[in-house]
Amino acid sequence: MRFKMIKLVILVIASAAAVNSQCFYKDDASKKLNPDDRINMYKGQLHFTLDLFNTINKYVPDDNIFFSPFSVYHALLLGYFAAGHQTEQGLKQALKIADSLDKVNLLTAYKVDKRSRAMNNNSDSYEFTNANRMFVDNGLHVRQCLLDLLSGELEALNFQDQPDQARQYINSWVERVTKNNIKDLIPADGISHSTKLVLANAAYFKGVWASKFPAERTKKQVFYVSETRQTLVPFMRQKGIFHYMVNEDLGAQILELPYKGNDISMYILLPPYSMKEGVSNIINNLTPERLAAVVEEGYMGREVVVEIPKFTIERSLELKPILETLGVGDLFNVTSDFSTLTDDRGVVFDDAVHKAKIQVDEEGTVAAAATAIFGFRSSRPAEPSVFIANFPFVYVIYERPTNSILFMGVYRDPKK
Repeated sequence: MRFKMIKLVILVIASAAAVNSQCFYKDDASKKLNPDDRINMYKGQLHFTLDLFNTINKYVPDDNIFFSPFSVYHALLLGYFAAGHQTEQGLKQALKIADSLDKVNLLTAYKVDKRSRAMNNNSDSYEFTNANRMFVDNGLHVRQCLLDLLSGELEALNFQDQPDQARQYINSWVERVTKNNIKDLIPADGISHSTKLVLANAAYFKGVWASKFPAERTKKQVFYVSETRQTLVPFMRQKGIFHYMVNEDLGAQILELPYKGNDISMYILLPPYSMKEGVSNIINNLTPERLAAVVEEGYMGREVVVEIPKFTIERSLELKPILETLGVGDLFNVTSDFSTLTDDRGVVFDDAVHKAKIQVDEEGTVAAAATAIFGFRSSRPAEPSVFIANFPFVYVIYERPTNSILFMGVYRDPKK
């Protein structure tokens, strides 16, 4: 199955504050690099991802969910590099950045990861492109040290005199990186004359199932939205050797559907049909340790009959209240501090939105996402090698080499 995905995160701001002679700390040059810093960055990212998923599910408990935590994390990470004092501390806590991981080492880990992704993108198996940008107003006095450290991420635009042109430029950048999957991310009123900063991340993934679903086997059958409502949707079907397990801690049957190359897989977590809150229970119980048990060990390949819906979902999320719940509300306060970026004062983010799209079919998956910041079934078959996802489930697109969740969602209702 082909899988495409794109993501983008944007924060719209207004100005900034004061800073030290060094870029991050007075003793920047004395910071010793730790070979575990990149691993620690991935660990923090995963903790943030699961917190974000849980929070989003509480805001939309009865709807489909699809988003890119990777996108949201990287947009906020740019904000962390630019922030100072209380804003920096709030972002550090929300992003689960370890106390031992200072900004110097985190930036180094970020750059190593960026280079590694650029070098290791296996075009024969899958394509994954990730891009970050700090779009700053050309009237903002950006500190030279940050210009040097983040030269590949910083780009000046004329927000003050040409706000709509700047908006169109950023939206075009998003479209280009996401190969036209995410359009018009920033709405017409998203950029104003007072905007000083937009933080953006865009990513694109295209993968092919390691074992494709034969198109001739796709047929309509019942999907149970709830105990009282059902609908007909096209289901894809195949029999093959897959990793399959029942995980009591998560309360789910779990199936891995790898993409060609085996670095990235979709995991489907299917709760008991009889449990009304099964999906929410999975999300509540999903910890880094339990996820590791799913992706690293505990189950053998076996012959499984797989039936999953063929679907397309496009979702927009108002991220501001969600981020405020996660503890980064200072981004949207007049007291926000971006003194690492600039000596100018008054930078405040107006809003944060995220847009994502996924298409799952016989060949693979097409997915796109954008963020802007301005045991089981009660009547399951006795044969355990049958996996039929015909009621609400959780799904995760997981990158094994970095232990990163690139996309995740909940499929609850085909009609929404």
